[in-house]
Amino acid sequence: MIEKSGLELLITVVVGADDDRSARDACRALLRQVGGRIVESGDCSDEEPGCWSVTVGVSVSEPGVQAGPAALARAVRMFLRELGPRYGGHRVACEPPTAWTVIDDPDLVEGLVSGGERLLVEAWAGSELPGGSDFRLDDPDEPVAEPEPVLSDVDEQGRPRPRLELLVDVVTERRAGAEWPARALASRLSRHSTITDWTERPPMVRIVLDLGPSLGEPAEIVANAVQTLGGNGWSRLRMQDRSAVSRWSAAPTPPSGIAAVELSAAAPVLDSVDRQPAR
Repeated sequence: MIEKSGLELLITVVVGADDDRSARDACRALLRQVGGRIVESGDCSDEEPGCWSVTVGVSVSEPGVQAGPAALARAVRMFLRELGPRYGGHRVACEPPTAWTVIDDPDLVEGLVSGGERLLVEAWAGSELPGGSDFRLDDPDEPVAEPEPVLSDVDEQGRPRPRLELLVDVVTERRAGAEWPARALASRLSRHSTITDWTERPPMVRIVLDLGPSLGEPAEIVANAVQTLGGNGWSRLRMQDRSAVSRWSAAPTPPSGIAAVELSAAAPVLDSVDRQPAR
């Protein structure tokens, strides 16, 4: 498969629908308006009853375009302006290789998608798109590569692997406004993230995600995740008991968007049988 290196947009809509077909049908008008195609859909009723998410992919530049922070943010802003004047005022957050914004206004989203409730718009460098082959926007006639196998929860000796956890503090009034940027950040580290907890801490909402089992020791796992996310201002890696932790925070706290991020991984506690030396 030939991968593009231009800029791509992923537009994810949360829509009230009875099933996958009706959720996709509700997005047909949006597809015609933006010239995109559906690349993924899924049932998210476990988080909001009766809801489905539909992700639309749109190519916004030719291969070879430099995908720096300015280009990523500009792609999102231009897309919003094309939707209409009521959409252009939303704040765009940028943490390369992605920039994003959340429209958490059912009245606005309803104007684009019947039954739509929220909209997440992300710009990505084509070579950095999340989700592996599921999100590639290449020629549909190209053969699709097999997805990477999911890492087992246990190693070859049957011992539990350390798990990577992501904590994200977002300045917002609602959980929905925090969940989207947290998921966007998590997608850069894992294809299989799960929200395990959320807490209102005005003016912020804290989202905690389990990013699944990881290879290596906790310190190595966290250090690699920090390197993947990039940016400056991360705290020195610190060890607490069997856990490794590193934290980033914005200074000063922004009026909206991500204010703090924490990565942690813990070595599993082995029972007495596991600790006994082999005979």
